[in-house]
Amino acid sequence: MFTSPRGYLLAAVLFLTACSTVSVTTDFDHLAPFSQYRSYVLVPGNEKIRLSPSSEAALREALRANLARHGISETSENADLHVVRHVSTKEKLAIHQSSDWGYGGMPYGYGYYGMWAGAPRTYTDVSQYTEGTLILDFVDAKTQKLVFRGIGTGTVSDPETNAERIKEAVEEIVEEFPSPVKQ
Repeated sequence: MFTSPRGYLLAAVLFLTACSTVSVTTDFDHLAPFSQYRSYVLVPGNEKIRLSPSSEAALREALRANLARHGISETSENADLHVVRHVSTKEKLAIHQSSDWGYGGMPYGYGYYGMWAGAPRTYTDVSQYTEGTLILDFVDAKTQKLVFRGIGTGTVSDPETNAERIKEAVEEIVEEFPSPVKQ
């Protein structure tokens, strides 16, 4: 399919851009009047963890740009929606096991032991990482009912990477916002 170095590079770029670095899930109230929501205000949640300045800016910019595609603009008063954010982190372990049969580089079927060179050797790699979760709750300002929730999860890294992951999570969350005014 790809025979030139340029073709391989294109395939690699397409593969890497298709890989998401965050996992997103959403849910919404099917009876909520989504077509009536035209404005929002970002409200801090019960934050034990504060976003870095670059992550905060990425969150606000991504909300502003992506909700605008749904015909919803940011305001400072009398908003139709309160967007409440919750941020948390959790230490996680990743465990990867692999095994080989201890051939020691000998081809199958050759050598003193033949094809089965003995019991398999098992290798275990354990790595620790921090998983961050961003929850965006969209609350109807009049009824104070939760009408939409988006949850984005990804690995916490350096501030620049975290800001990019927050932006990606917000984009994917808002993409699922049930609005008839998508542009």
